[in-house]
Amino acid sequence: MMIFQYEFMLRALVGALVIGLAAPALGIYLVQRRMSLIGDGVGHVALTGVGIGLLLNTSPVLTAVIVSAVGAVAIELVRERGRTSGDLALALLFYGGIAGGVMLVGLSANSSNATLMSYLFGALTTTSPEDLVVIVVVAVVVLAAMLGLRPALFAISHDEEYARVSGLPVRALNLLLAATTAVTVTIAMRTVGLLLISALMVIPVATAQQFSRGFRSTMAAAMTLGLVAAAVGIWLAGTANTAPGATIVVVSIAGFLLVALGGAGWRSLRRRTGPAGADGPVEPAGAPESVLEQTAPLVGPGR
Repeated sequence: MMIFQYEFMLRALVGALVIGLAAPALGIYLVQRRMSLIGDGVGHVALTGVGIGLLLNTSPVLTAVIVSAVGAVAIELVRERGRTSGDLALALLFYGGIAGGVMLVGLSANSSNATLMSYLFGALTTTSPEDLVVIVVVAVVVLAAMLGLRPALFAISHDEEYARVSGLPVRALNLLLAATTAVTVTIAMRTVGLLLISALMVIPVATAQQFSRGFRSTMAAAMTLGLVAAAVGIWLAGTANTAPGATIVVVSIAGFLLVALGGAGWRSLRRRTGPAGADGPVEPAGAPESVLEQTAPLVGPGR
């Protein structure tokens, strides 16, 4: 733990922990909506905002927030239309975003390959106190929204028609999720990078789904796993001198594999040693606040 005697490592740890907590809290809704990869797409668009900021000699974070928010809203509107050409429109938006970003970063006077790599894959150890304040404040806002609006957000994620009939403002909530995704991706570019933040949104949720059943318990488990992956990843990165963002994601993937393999081994053991039908029906874990959260099945990232 000697690495945490340095202030820059403490800032890196705090920044990683708040993102590790906020990203799965948002990601569980994206997984439920079968939009696990939207973080990648928004990250591509945010890179154009970074390029604009560098080119105009303004704050790359501010321009990235604006551009990624516009891109996320556009993605949501395309998804809402539900037409066959939606995938093509999204692909054009994603690829155009990263191509435009790389081009604009290259045109800016103060850019370099190191600058581009720091935004793509994170530069957590160079986080300034001002950056840390922004990350913490925005992460707290994201957490407050995801936890405070949980019943309504779950309703639209599980069944939009049901939510609409129930009188919920479906479009406003969808746009809120899109904008929140954009903001989370943008602040996370200083921690895990634009190309890796989607992993931190999805992998802890996928891991939690291996052993949790209720929505609320899965959300709590995913946030806990995000915290653990962030803390262990920062410690390993400082000890082994590896990239912090990539190390956090590798730790998350290792956790998923351990839980998945352990669960498969446990189920195999129970089938061999237990009586027939020992598993029985699985009741939802926890005590969700609504009947819908208690009875609705959770959707996996790949299903």
